[in-house]
Amino acid sequence: MVTTHELTRGYRVFQWFNGLILTGVVVVTLYPFVNILARSFSSQSAISAGEVNLIPKGFNLTTYRIVASDPTFWTNYRNTVVYTVVATFIAIVMTTSYAYVLSKKHLKGRKALIGIAVFTMFFTGGLIPNYVLITGLGMKNSIWAIVLPNAISVFNLLVMKAFFESLPQDLEEAAAIDGLNTYGILWKIVLPLSKAVLATMILFYAVSFWNSWFQAFLYMNEADLFPVTVYLRNLIAGATGSDSYGAAAAEVTQAAANIQAVTIVLTVLPILVVYPFVQRYFVSGVMLGAVKG
Repeated sequence: MVTTHELTRGYRVFQWFNGLILTGVVVVTLYPFVNILARSFSSQSAISAGEVNLIPKGFNLTTYRIVASDPTFWTNYRNTVVYTVVATFIAIVMTTSYAYVLSKKHLKGRKALIGIAVFTMFFTGGLIPNYVLITGLGMKNSIWAIVLPNAISVFNLLVMKAFFESLPQDLEEAAAIDGLNTYGILWKIVLPLSKAVLATMILFYAVSFWNSWFQAFLYMNEADLFPVTVYLRNLIAGATGSDSYGAAAAEVTQAAANIQAVTIVLTVLPILVVYPFVQRYFVSGVMLGAVKG
């Protein structure tokens, strides 16, 4: 017969191993980020010699100074914020509306709507037809060239659809009896219970739009409209493939040595700042047992 003392000892051993494994996961996860941060503040010679690990070697701010002193950088950074906020808002509204409709099994034509969405996961028009379409619609050199083509991610759509289907139907039926229409049920009943999945989708979309650069690179030819990712891409190309970038040749050489690290730091930093405010919804429970029998 197992005693309480043995159970307690076994549980303590489990906690010890569990803590050890989780600590290892944290170290493995954080190491690349810390290394990139150290490289962004290190000198060219130290990076080339492989001396940079977790602590910067030959500390300098040359690359940061080159980037921060350029007004175009801040213009592009502002563009990125605007593009991300607007695109994420539109994507969440459209994805939520579409997913809520698809979650209703009694809806006529539901299978056809699901099939249309799934079809786009495997088949696309291609780069040239998309470019012709965006140009023909007059969206070139505008925010809509970035926002509208990616307004709905089918993967996110299917995740939200499955989540809405898991909510108790009794809640919606009770709300309908109380006089709420479809929009009222979605706004006052469904969405308050969906904070976890909404926060997850917001983060997914925001990260996707924040890191996106190819569409802006393809559909925009005015530097003042570029997002910061295109600016940093051009900075890398200029530092590694030219003799000058509006600065002395020595500074450009220095920038070429750690500009990739600086690029990652500047791109990831806003997401790292926002993530803690969204993360708490990931672990929050959803009131699936609200209807008591």
